[in-house]
Amino acid sequence: MFNFPRRPAARAGIGAVIVALVAIAGYDIGLMQSPSAVASAAQSAARSDTPRLKGSNAAPSYASIVDAVAPAVVTVRVEKKASVTPTQFPDDELFRFFGRDLPRQQQRAPRRSGLGSGVLTTSDGYILTNNHVIDGADQVRVELTDKRVFDAKVVGTDPASDLAVLKIDAAGLPTLAIGDSNHVRVGDVVLAIGNPLGVGQTVTMGIISAKGRATGVGDGSYEDFLQTDAPINQGNSGGALISLNGELVGINSQILTPTGGNIGLGFAIPSNMAREVMSQLKADGRVQRGKLGVTIQSVTPDLASSLKLANTSGALVSGVEPGGAAARAGLKQGDVITAINGEKVTDSNALRNRIAATKPGSTIDLEIARNGKTETVRATLAALEPSRERASRDDQDSDGPEFGPVGMSVEPLTPEVARELGLEGRKEGVVVRDANPDGPAASAGIQPGDVNSKVNGEAVKTPNE
Repeated sequence: MFNFPRRPAARAGIGAVIVALVAIAGYDIGLMQSPSAVASAAQSAARSDTPRLKGSNAAPSYASIVDAVAPAVVTVRVEKKASVTPTQFPDDELFRFFGRDLPRQQQRAPRRSGLGSGVLTTSDGYILTNNHVIDGADQVRVELTDKRVFDAKVVGTDPASDLAVLKIDAAGLPTLAIGDSNHVRVGDVVLAIGNPLGVGQTVTMGIISAKGRATGVGDGSYEDFLQTDAPINQGNSGGALISLNGELVGINSQILTPTGGNIGLGFAIPSNMAREVMSQLKADGRVQRGKLGVTIQSVTPDLASSLKLANTSGALVSGVEPGGAAARAGLKQGDVITAINGEKVTDSNALRNRIAATKPGSTIDLEIARNGKTETVRATLAALEPSRERASRDDQDSDGPEFGPVGMSVEPLTPEVARELGLEGRKEGVVVRDANPDGPAASAGIQPGDVNSKVNGEAVKTPNE
């Protein structure tokens, strides 16, 4: 089994010198176009039925699209200050005088830098980029394709979606229109623009391979990736995924690879998610997300059979937060949420993203399957608090977790654990601490962090039960 990198495009500005994010190398393309000129050129390229064959042996060309969008893609350069760490001489009597330690020496680490890219979305200098491009940076600079360089201000960041917004003090800048990623279809041709391994601006072509992907390798909590086979390598992260209409449909974010190079598995954050996050960051400097107050899991074939469901679509409610939005709406453990406001819910990841994308205070209609019947309930969403990093409770003296007969280890649901899981007020059940990947629990979809409150319909409150 291959070990995939957590961030195949290395994080900018944190660690050694990084050439792993997207940049535009600044080819000799002359003066930067005005926003209207870029938009007009992109629309003209779309109307001209690009790519166009000019002869029986002519190959299709995407040059007019690239010419139109390239000026709106910028280079983002970040730097982090050098750190100073104390070092101690060896603990040896030869290095001691009269029982006193020698003074500590100061060791200065080299200044760290990183390289990435961003997309100009407004003519007055708002830039959309990846959070991991500027994460931890002390200085952020933006370089346009005409070689002008600006100091950039970080307007806001959203680690959960791996997006950030920058602002430079300029006007009359070219912009890239943001398309509707919901209208992108599997099989559509797309172009990826970036700077793989720092060699310079590179444009690659491929198709949309899949939609709604969750890779599980990033620290982003909300994953709804567009998957593409357009060649993306280290250095492309943060770049633009462009449709043949000359519109931004995704921000390149990750690759899955056992080698560090492209194998045709690239992932981009959909433009619709990027647009919503950018809007909130510009307005408030932070992102607010809706909270339904349930723990959920995807429906496996075994669960579908036991619940008498026709298929595995939807998200199974495995727990309901007392007093939360779901509880007030009448949702119960064992319900399967199959649609939100009439739109189908495919799995638990889709439900989580849909709820998170809905503003707190919004009222939504949930279609649920309960006891073989279809019902509709109405819920008013609460606000999701920023997640806290859960403290590790691993037993350092243990060689490993002791898995029970079904292949999982559990612990009591304490008030502290309940708060960390966003289940304030819930008192009953046990928390899955770990699950044997080869055991029956993991095969059924149980994961660490799940809360079990019933077994075969009988309530459980302690690990022994």
